[in-house]
Amino acid sequence: MGKTNEPKGVHRAHLWEIGMYALNNTSTNLYMVLVGYISYFLVGIVGVGVVLAGSIVTIMRVWDGVTDPFVGMIVDKTNTKFGKNRPFIVIGNVILFSMTWLMFNILPKVPQGARFPVYIVMYMIYIIGYTFQCVVTKSAQSCLTNDPKQRPIFAMFDSTYNLLAMSVIIPVYVTGTLMPKFTVTDGAKIDALVAQNASLAKLVETAEDGTRSLSAFYNPEFFQYFQLVIGGIAVVFAICAIIGLWRKDRQEYFGTGKVQKITFRDYVDVLAHNRGIQMLVVAASSDKLSLSMMSNSTVMICLFGVICGEYAYYGSLSAISAVPVLILTLLGMNNIARRLGQKKALVVGTLGSLASAALMLALFVLGNPTSMKYPTFSLTKLSTWGGLFKASNWSMFGVLFILIYCLLKGFSSIASSIVIPMTADCADYEVYRSGKYVPGLMGTLFSFVDKVISSLATTFVALMFAAIGFSEVLPTPTTPYSTSIFWVTMACFLGAPVIGWLLNIVAMKFYPLTKEKMEEIQDRIAEIKAEAMKG
Repeated sequence: MGKTNEPKGVHRAHLWEIGMYALNNTSTNLYMVLVGYISYFLVGIVGVGVVLAGSIVTIMRVWDGVTDPFVGMIVDKTNTKFGKNRPFIVIGNVILFSMTWLMFNILPKVPQGARFPVYIVMYMIYIIGYTFQCVVTKSAQSCLTNDPKQRPIFAMFDSTYNLLAMSVIIPVYVTGTLMPKFTVTDGAKIDALVAQNASLAKLVETAEDGTRSLSAFYNPEFFQYFQLVIGGIAVVFAICAIIGLWRKDRQEYFGTGKVQKITFRDYVDVLAHNRGIQMLVVAASSDKLSLSMMSNSTVMICLFGVICGEYAYYGSLSAISAVPVLILTLLGMNNIARRLGQKKALVVGTLGSLASAALMLALFVLGNPTSMKYPTFSLTKLSTWGGLFKASNWSMFGVLFILIYCLLKGFSSIASSIVIPMTADCADYEVYRSGKYVPGLMGTLFSFVDKVISSLATTFVALMFAAIGFSEVLPTPTTPYSTSIFWVTMACFLGAPVIGWLLNIVAMKFYPLTKEKMEEIQDRIAEIKAEAMKG
């Protein structure tokens, strides 16, 4: 893997370079997790209604749609001494950190009537930063390596990082550390917070004994502290990604090996005739929408806190399932994607996800969710992990749930992770098809789909819960159970993903980039580069 040049124009990256470059996606995903709690911030601190809070992220994607094509065109036209892609990691990460810090630290101090318009401006700038850094995750794939057997390695690293961060460390950290730390039970502090933010008054919960509490999700200090943790880690990951790209982010590894003039007409031609990117966008967007609804913070609160009766299970489930899910994902990537091609890996992952979702629904309908029992953990108290091996800490429902959940997450991780390196195949296909190298277009197209679809998930979830009576406040772990909450949660947790996975199957029927086709494409690109060098 250490060679830079291979026969037939194949160039490879070192394993450590791929591993460090993959951290760029983790860096932007960390901000996605942070902003995933924004509905609670808008309801509690900014003071907007639940439906508007859920819809505003989607509404802001109009601005996103305007900025994405311009960012993609800038990337395609960029070739500096610092490379084509690395400048956008730096610019994007600076914007992301500064805007989220201002959002959570300065916005609560703005007069109540001005908070919402100020938030809109901050979020507009935040979107630009997210686009700048996120586009590199896709656009730099083709210059890092064009070896069809090596490209899936990115997905293996990416899956490992995101699984550990999103499914283990952050959930356990939020539920086991931040929630206890920032849930307010002191009456004087509750009164002080309500005095600063009148919108918090209706969110204070009163127990039967008269004691009051305010959920950590409505405490401004929760967001301020969480932003510093997320932002600091994201900066470190961005620096690692820059180092990973340092050797390969050069003109000799770009598309045709020479500078090209890219016009708007070229973009139109790509979108109209590149069947690979067309079908991949369909698969990725449907998959993104379903998985965003499945992992939505409100859905998780209802699934574990309301239906199962213990929100702490959310964090411990992720910790327990992480290793099995990771093993299943890596086996799928290595034995399917690297041997049979990336298209085949997406299809197998999708079929496995559909079967697992059917088993999960049967478990919740036929079983008793309140009987769920398995160990809960604290990330800061390692002694609590010993309960994992005590039979008394487990129930049959808990065991079955974890087994099915591991299958569900493992197969869905294969399907969702492989689409990122598949964008590099689509970029190479365009060089093969038209002679144009437009990784920026591919990257921003996916960035746009990623953000629009994930924001639609927030809106859909908010509308569904508003339809059953949660139009003013969102459910919390202490919300009483109801049949309507159960079925809305199941529709988001399992129903939406099934629809997305079915669309994956349809899209892959028309996706042309098989393993054999990609080998033909790389041979042709090698000829194009050779011709360019002679010229």
